Amino acid sequence: MKFGKLLSGAAVAALGTGLAWSAPAVAQDEGTITETETDDRAERIYIPQALRTDILVSASRSKDRLSPEDFTGSATVVTANQIEQRQIRDIADVLRDVPGVTVSSVAGQSQIRLRGGEANHVLVLVDGIEVSDPGSGEYDIGTLQAEIGSRLEVIRGPQSALYGNDAVTGVIAYDSASGAAREGFDARLEGGTNTTINGSARYGAFGDGWDAALSATVVSTDGEPNARGGTRDIGRDSYTVSGKGTVELADNFSLRAVGRYAVTEGQFNNQAGGLVVDSPGTRFENESFSALIGARLSALEGSWTHDLSAQITDADRQTDAPAGFPSSTESDRFKASYVTAYDFGGTDHTVTFAADYELEGFNNVLTFDDRNEVENVGFVGEYRHNGDRFDFSASVRHDINDLFEDATTFRVGAGYSITDTTRLRAAVGSGVKNPTLSELFGFFDGVFVGNPDLQPEKSITWEVGIDQTIADGAVTLSATYFNAELENEIFLTFPAPTFIQTPGNRITDSTQQGVEFAVAADFGGGFTFNGAYSFLDAEEAGVEEIRRPDHIASAVVNWTSSSDRAGVNLAVRYNGDATDNNFGTFPATVETLEAFTLVNLNARYEVAGGLEVFARAENLLDEDYEQVFSFVSPGRQVVAGFSARF
Repeated sequence: MKFGKLLSGAAVAALGTGLAWSAPAVAQDEGTITETETDDRAERIYIPQALRTDILVSASRSKDRLSPEDFTGSATVVTANQIEQRQIRDIADVLRDVPGVTVSSVAGQSQIRLRGGEANHVLVLVDGIEVSDPGSGEYDIGTLQAEIGSRLEVIRGPQSALYGNDAVTGVIAYDSASGAAREGFDARLEGGTNTTINGSARYGAFGDGWDAALSATVVSTDGEPNARGGTRDIGRDSYTVSGKGTVELADNFSLRAVGRYAVTEGQFNNQAGGLVVDSPGTRFENESFSALIGARLSALEGSWTHDLSAQITDADRQTDAPAGFPSSTESDRFKASYVTAYDFGGTDHTVTFAADYELEGFNNVLTFDDRNEVENVGFVGEYRHNGDRFDFSASVRHDINDLFEDATTFRVGAGYSITDTTRLRAAVGSGVKNPTLSELFGFFDGVFVGNPDLQPEKSITWEVGIDQTIADGAVTLSATYFNAELENEIFLTFPAPTFIQTPGNRITDSTQQGVEFAVAADFGGGFTFNGAYSFLDAEEAGVEEIRRPDHIASAVVNWTSSSDRAGVNLAVRYNGDATDNNFGTFPATVETLEAFTLVNLNARYEVAGGLEVFARAENLLDEDYEQVFSFVSPGRQVVAGFSARF
């Protein structure tokens, strides 16, 4: 790639324009939580602003702003301020700081796993839109760039009772900044190792009854080899354009819309004898478009709300592999939802009803060129009580499937503040994951054959936890134990006499259990600390699950000057030993992925009003590590740049 091409691509991100709309989660500084002066809990527990978590949007279907202190499960919010402090460019990186999350990245595919589940057991929402590929059931989190002002929330534990299929182990919700939350023009441009250029720009505005934001991001890098002893650089180019906004047509009626287009293209390497090898000419391209339109009506002085929305996701994936198996797939999803919620004013009780219709389609163009579809209708009932000391929630969902038996899922949770600083919580719920379209109908003819007789995977999960504040609220601690059991797990089989791989359902159960810890502290003098640790015991038919380390930990220390003109951030992320399959033999042998520690260090300085320079080093110690067997991960990366805000 020539530098001129990279620079022109960055200019596109800095100058690109367009128009789209979406509803903001809340018009506020997205690094703090909104609480009223009459909120008893806010009066009882003081939390410094540097530690305050944001609201939860995806933990309820009612669209209400739910405080994490009222949620009866396990949740983590990564605020826009934290993403900026850590100079996060790929959302996959900041997920390493969240308890219970495992990230495995290779060229062309980055997988996320919650609490030891599979990558397609996680529901990913981007600005409220379901974005997983209907063909594989997964979302490539490596294609999600951190836009200026964006935030992230992770809900751990089954949420199928709210969202149905996919949300077996939890929900990851990414939200770009609304025009009201971040007004004005922002731009960022940086360059560094491997001829890497990263540019991003956004504009946000709001007025009386309207709100709009537009964002564009580009990433381009020549990359480096990812084969052991390889010499072929594995580079990529990624482009994202998105917009969102709302307009109030009356005091109680508003319209919203959101749109997002993203394309990533780059190189990858094939495997031979179970090892990654340099493979000239192999390339991939992932292209996606998603959009949502919605209307919201409130009645009875805002106590009764009605929300109607429709969304689409269209994902195309293509690989060119002269010496392998080229592919071209087209996947799409249409979803329509109606949600109505009634808030019994003054009683802290909310009742919600939702109805969803979803149609997914998939076509492997090169192999079959035959589109297949699956249809689903779901009905949700949800009750929530948020009191002074006691919180309770219960939800149930019934799904009507055209290819499988109907399914009913549930979730019940409760939380109780036994003192002003100590809160206990517990929850139990079920999850369901329908077979993906590629599992049902196949992917490569004669190589991967579909199984139309597959049954949905089902799970039951329970958890207990405690949240504690100490030192007058300067330190917050959280600990959670969870236990999950999955039946009908889908796995690959190689039946005789052809030994062609095809999916099947296990007759034995898979289990996941573990402990999650989180700590946040304000030491004063501009120093804050965030730490996370997870222990996981995940077994599939009595055998340890692959790519799931027993131990994961992270520690992030941040210093900000009193004037906020300067800052330094240090992030240390540890992945313990894990296992993976080596398909160079049949049956595959199990290999060990050695533990690794990644150290990131960055600094920033405001040279003038709104103009800031920064630099960072990723993998500062140049750790040699593999997240997937024989795929070598990037070494030390050094980047510098500037940002401006007007």
